[in-house]
Amino acid sequence: MMKMKVQGLMFDQKNAMAVVVLTDEEGKRSLPIWVGLFEAQAILLGLQEVKTPRPLTHDLMATVISGLGAELEKIVISKIEDNTFYAILYMKFNGQEITVDARPSDCIALSLRTGTPIYISEEVRSSTSVAMGEIDDQEIEEFGKFLEGLKPDELQKYLGLEK
Repeated sequence: MMKMKVQGLMFDQKNAMAVVVLTDEEGKRSLPIWVGLFEAQAILLGLQEVKTPRPLTHDLMATVISGLGAELEKIVISKIEDNTFYAILYMKFNGQEITVDARPSDCIALSLRTGTPIYISEEVRSSTSVAMGEIDDQEIEEFGKFLEGLKPDELQKYLGLEK
C-alpha cells in the first residue's frame, strides 16, 4: 500500500464534477478521483479546517466512532471497477478490527477531520495513479495557486451552490 495525502481539489468543467487529487508523501505520484459537487464541498471544508455551527455528516461520523470507543486507524482506497473507486474504513473496536465499505469521497472527508491516514492499494496504484512528471510544471503551479486562494464561499459560487 502507498500512503497518500490530499493535495487539493479542482473542477472538471467538461464533466461538471470536482476532482480530488491525492499525492504520495514524496510528491512523485498522484491519483485524481472525480467526486460530486457536494462531496467536494465536504472535502474542501475539511481541507480548510472550517468549523461549522452544527456538525455536518462527516463531523457526526467522527463523533459517533469516537463516542462508541472505536478508533479509525486507516482508510484504504482499495479497488476500481467500471471507473468507480471503492474504499474501506479500518477501525479498531474492543481489540477487533472492523472494516466498513465506503465511498472514497466520504473516507477522504472523514480523514481530513480525524487525521486518519489515507492509503491506496497496489492495484489502484498500478492501474490509476499518475507519475507527477507527466504533468506540466506550469499546470501544477497554477493548480496550487488556485487551491491556495480558494475559500468555501468561493467554491459554492464557483459550483453554483450560492444561497
